[in-house]
Amino acid sequence: MELMPILSTLRRHKTAAGLIVLEVALSCAIVCNALHLIHQRLERIQVDSGQAESELVTLRVSGIGAAGNVDEITSQDLQALRALPGVRDASISNQVMYGNSNTFSGVRLQPNREGSSLGVPQHSVDEHGLTTLGLKLVEGRNFRTEEIVLDNAFNGPGENPPRPRQIVLSQALAKRLFPDSSALGRQVYVFGDTPIEVIGVVQTLGNVHPGRDAKGPDAAEGAGQYGMLLPLRNSFRGGYYVLRVDPAQREAVLKAVAPALERIGGRRIVREAKTLAEMRSAYYAQDRAMIWLLGGVCVALLLVTALGIVGLASFWVQQRTRMIGTRRALGATRGQILRYFQLENFLLSTLGIGLGMAAAYGINLALMRSYELPLLPAYYLPVGALTLWALGQLAVLGPARRAAALPPVAALRAA
Repeated sequence: MELMPILSTLRRHKTAAGLIVLEVALSCAIVCNALHLIHQRLERIQVDSGQAESELVTLRVSGIGAAGNVDEITSQDLQALRALPGVRDASISNQVMYGNSNTFSGVRLQPNREGSSLGVPQHSVDEHGLTTLGLKLVEGRNFRTEEIVLDNAFNGPGENPPRPRQIVLSQALAKRLFPDSSALGRQVYVFGDTPIEVIGVVQTLGNVHPGRDAKGPDAAEGAGQYGMLLPLRNSFRGGYYVLRVDPAQREAVLKAVAPALERIGGRRIVREAKTLAEMRSAYYAQDRAMIWLLGGVCVALLLVTALGIVGLASFWVQQRTRMIGTRRALGATRGQILRYFQLENFLLSTLGIGLGMAAAYGINLALMRSYELPLLPAYYLPVGALTLWALGQLAVLGPARRAAALPPVAALRAA
């Protein structure tokens, strides 16, 4: 049962052995990269937004013609929405998680664009914004009513429009801007030379499109971890109504919002009313489809590899009936015959895995250049190797057991 007889046999069956080696190599290269891509997608899907997603309902309202005083109508809308049964709080924001809009602003530590600037997701909310979204304050306080600046005044005509003077940062952004001390009471600049005081820090707040960082000259690396809230209240014409509701009454609230707003008037229609859970599901639909597709590819490749090993091992058992009978007649035990075929498969799998590891890194480097994917972690290779070794041993076990079960006399007669 030495190694040399196995190598001698493989040299006489180079084509069949080569096919198994290539099959194992291909499976190793593709499966390692596919699992890496699946892991990346799963990480993206599991990103914590920091918001009470299961309790949130979003409304998109559009005006029809002249609507009068939009700020007053917005205030009336919010009061009516907060009065609905099952609604715990309501606010208005310039953007919502998984929505179509995504607003970034540059934040600096010096005025007038001096020094470096970080492109950070800007969330405009009123004094109800933090509680409505379910954001967790780890330092500081919420905005006060008198600190809220109306969006129409801020973006309206005039040389010196009112500007927000307070800001709440995400914990990641606060540590980035002020790594050696607390951000509370410090000043940052978002709008020219107007200093803005940091009054609070929330645990998690980031990009409304997780996994898609900001682009452009002001973009911050890892912008998905950064976020800021400004006390800037939009009107229904440019913002989203956000309601925090009892999860058991979400459907009832969705049906009640349009009639509640119609009673106020203002020539408006509710264009879109969705739960944030629905928006999250739609946002990650392609990621889930990709996970299933890649998972199916992995299973199919491993199955084809296993069937190839079974077929080749079965063929070799038939071709080596005389050899098996001779070895059994010379005193070889069933365990030795079994180990012979297992060792043979182990050698072929090892050669295929070695080639597959090199191919896996080559494929990963190509994906990094083309799609900006991260480097394949080194631990994927030993995990892939162990998987394919185990698969090879399981696949060859059946034919090897049949070979070991052949009686010496029957084997010699069959030959």
